Amino acid sequence: MELIRGLHNLREEHRGCVATIGNFDGVHLGHRKVLAQVKSKAAELGLPSVAITFEPQPREFFAGADDAPPRLTRFSEKFRLLEAEGIDRLLCLTFNERLRSMSAEAFIEALLLHGLAVRHFVVGDDFHFGCDRAGDYNMLCSAGETHGFSVVNTETLQSSNERISSSRIRQLLQANDLSAAEVLLGRPYSVTGRVMHGQKLGRQLGVPTANVRMHRFAAPMRGVYAATATIGGRVVPGVCNVGMRPTVGGLQPVLEVHLLDFAEEIYGQLMSVTFKKFIRPEKKFDGLDALKKQIFTDIDDARSYFSSASS
Repeated sequence: MELIRGLHNLREEHRGCVATIGNFDGVHLGHRKVLAQVKSKAAELGLPSVAITFEPQPREFFAGADDAPPRLTRFSEKFRLLEAEGIDRLLCLTFNERLRSMSAEAFIEALLLHGLAVRHFVVGDDFHFGCDRAGDYNMLCSAGETHGFSVVNTETLQSSNERISSSRIRQLLQANDLSAAEVLLGRPYSVTGRVMHGQKLGRQLGVPTANVRMHRFAAPMRGVYAATATIGGRVVPGVCNVGMRPTVGGLQPVLEVHLLDFAEEIYGQLMSVTFKKFIRPEKKFDGLDALKKQIFTDIDDARSYFSSASS
């Protein structure tokens, strides 16, 4: 999948496509329904398929990264998931003051007409765009009739009579309802990142961990989980903590995994952590001895889970 960063990087060869637009946070079943329509129409017209997204996400721009809802997927994960759906190109627009203040008419002109020369545009049923969200489906249809592109409004996919949305999945994960979140995502929830050097406190306690710094991404869950880590095609069971590590005065959210019966060096490798079962909330302990005792209890709980899951 080709990544195009910004309108200024669109070239003549990018003109003529079937496109859709959105945050695609989590690339859940609702997103995948839209993407399937895009791919089908692109194949019918013999054109490339394009997904348009934003970085940062609009809500992060308005609220600030610290106050915006936590993402389900960081940008690199979103890219991999969209690529797996068979999309040909991903256009990432920088959401800044210039884009925020762009009128809906200018947005259509700059992006859909001049930039991409869209032939068919697929949008969600609640899509608004342009300054103050002035643009909507009817405006797109009118522009399409004038400029020769078609527009389709996709109905929201529902599960158990509720709309499948990133917000709903986020709420389920925050409530540690992993099975319900898996249904709406169409896959178990996971977080992927590079294994980094940390304080190596776990090693000092006899439970070395593989750490992934969340950077601008904060997971929509916090606590201790039985989890699996996929590294270089291998799946390794473990126990995972997501949070601030209050016992040791942590200042940034970290995902750390103790891999069961595993002693290889994996710094710098890409690791995907899949959450299997909630064990307990994160808490602050009265010193390292109490923390170490709890960690070994967590490991026993994780081992029990994997033992029962394989029997």
